[in-house]
Amino acid sequence: MIVENKPFYITILRHGQSVGNLEGRWQGQSEYPLTDTGRAQARALAERWKKEGRKFDIVIASPLARTKETAEIIASALDVKIEFEPLWLERDNGEFSGLTAIEVRQKFIHPIFSNPYDPVGVAGEGDWELFLRAGQALQSLLERKPAKYLIVSHGGLLNQFMHAVVGVAPQANNAGTRYRFANTAFAQLVYYPNQHRWAIDKLNDHAHWNGSESDLEST
Repeated sequence: MIVENKPFYITILRHGQSVGNLEGRWQGQSEYPLTDTGRAQARALAERWKKEGRKFDIVIASPLARTKETAEIIASALDVKIEFEPLWLERDNGEFSGLTAIEVRQKFIHPIFSNPYDPVGVAGEGDWELFLRAGQALQSLLERKPAKYLIVSHGGLLNQFMHAVVGVAPQANNAGTRYRFANTAFAQLVYYPNQHRWAIDKLNDHAHWNGSESDLEST
């Protein structure tokens, strides 16, 4: 008997440039809308995917304003429905939220040793906690039927999602691999459930837009 092994086609996408990105802020779960550039990035990606004939069965997005608007622009262009799921929210940055990098350095002592189990911003999510939530998001996705999924989320969460996919836990002092996601950059993955096997076809693809280094680093 041949066992059917339909794959999951999963595209994970970071939101377009937000006001928080432009101002260099730790956004976390604070609300910042897209900039005009961010909206243009989302429209450019939607147009690219339309030309390529890209199809999705559903869009699943973080409910924050910057991901919500990115998802709505793309979903409208591709005529696909959206669900909003809090598991895909950005990291809770605690007391860092809304501050610039300079303000964080001025107000908080940077530890000599960074433990992945320690909270970020005094009471926010540490790397390990975010990694576990990303694993929950992944598991919730794989509990659905095989289909073509577009996930619209945030740089921090998507990094830990990729760590969950490849089976690498967070390390001390922020060591290890980092997956770059420029604004509206996406990764394309395929999951074969019978073999529990992943294929990573694309990573940090933002050919529709020339991303800057600031796009790559801020969340």
